[in-house]
Amino acid sequence: MTLALHGGTPVRSTPWPSWPPPMDDAQRKLVTDVLESGLWGATQGGSAVSDLTAAFAGRSGVPYGVAVGNATLGLFAALRGLGVGPGDEVIVPAYTFVASATSVLLAGATPVIVDVDPVDLHLSATAAEAAITSKTVAVMPVHLAGSPADMDPFNELAARYGLVVVEDAAQAHGAAYRGRPIGGLGDAGVYSFQASKAMTAGEGGLIVCREESVHEAIWSVCNLGRKLGGQWYGHPNLGWNLRLTEIQAALLIPWLDRLDAEIDRREAFCAALDLGDLPVRAVPQPEGTTRDSRHLLMLRFEQPVDRAFLLAAMAAEGVPLEAGYPPLGTMSALTEAGARAEPCPATQAAAESVVWVRQSMLMDDPARAVDIAEALAKVLSA
Repeated sequence: MTLALHGGTPVRSTPWPSWPPPMDDAQRKLVTDVLESGLWGATQGGSAVSDLTAAFAGRSGVPYGVAVGNATLGLFAALRGLGVGPGDEVIVPAYTFVASATSVLLAGATPVIVDVDPVDLHLSATAAEAAITSKTVAVMPVHLAGSPADMDPFNELAARYGLVVVEDAAQAHGAAYRGRPIGGLGDAGVYSFQASKAMTAGEGGLIVCREESVHEAIWSVCNLGRKLGGQWYGHPNLGWNLRLTEIQAALLIPWLDRLDAEIDRREAFCAALDLGDLPVRAVPQPEGTTRDSRHLLMLRFEQPVDRAFLLAAMAAEGVPLEAGYPPLGTMSALTEAGARAEPCPATQAAAESVVWVRQSMLMDDPARAVDIAEALAKVLSA
C-alpha cells in the first residue's frame, strides 16, 4: 500500500470529534442566566462558583474546594497554602507537563525532577524516596493521562518523612484509585479546566482538600491574603487574586452530569482498539487503578521507530498522534531557574518510544478504533 504521505489514499478521511463538544442546553441556560444577572465576578454575589466548588469537592470525596484561574496557579496556591516556600524542595516527575515544575518555582521552592516507573510512566515512589533530602517538604504525584497514580506509597513516604502530598490531577477528572476518587487522597489535589481537559471553560482550575485549616490557608492565598470570613480590606496574609469567574463556572457545572458518560465512551474506544501483532502496546495503568478517565491513550513502540516520520505519516493517514512530553530535566529554562534533575533513564526511554492518542479521538465511535490500528500497520510496514 502506498502511504498517503507519498500520494496514496489515506486510511481515514473523515474528521475526528471536536473538543470541546458543542455547548449543551444546560450550559447555554446557565451561562445566559449568569450573563443576564450581571454578576460575572466571583465576589459579586453570584452562586455559580460556590456551586461548582461544592459539587466538585464532593465528587473528590472531600468537603473543601477553591476555584482558581488555572491549574498552574492552583498548584502554586496549594503549595503556598501548605507552607511550601523558599529553601524548600518539592519532588516532581520527569514525564509531565512543565507546569508541575514551574508552579514549584513560582512558590519560591526548588523542583527536584525524578524518574518515572518504566512500565506505567507515573512518578516512581522508589526514585522519589532516593531524592529526598533535609530540604524536601513535598511530593507531587501526577495522575498522568487520566490514570490515577499509585498513591499509597506516596502517602507512606509522606508519613515517614514528614512531607505534604499535592496531587496534580489536571488530566484526571473522574478517575478513582482503589475505589476512592483522586484529588482527595493527599493533602490537596488540583484539577485543570484548560481547553484540552475532560471538563473545560477554556481556562480554569480547582483545588480540593480534606482539612479545614488547609482550605482556609489556600483560600487566603487565592483571595489576596484575606481571612475567610474576615474583613474585606483586612489582609493578614500574603496573597493574590487567583479566582475563577462566574461565567466559567456556569460552563462547568452542567458538565458534572455528563462526565461519567464521556469517560465510559473513551473507555469503550480504548477497549475496542486491537493492536494485534503490531509492535506497539498501550501503556498499562498503575497499580490500584479503579477508574481511568482516559484523558490520553499512551502507546509505546516495542522497537525503535523514526518518530518524525511516524508522526508525519500517521497525520497524512488521517490519524494524527502526539509526540508527548520531553523529559523535564532536559529543559534548560527549568534547570537555569534552579530546578534539580536526577538521572531519569525511564523518562528518556518514554520520550523516545511513546506517542499519544488525544482525548477528542477517543470520543469517536468505538468501531472507528480500527482506523488507528490500520494506519499504524500501514505506516509501520513502511
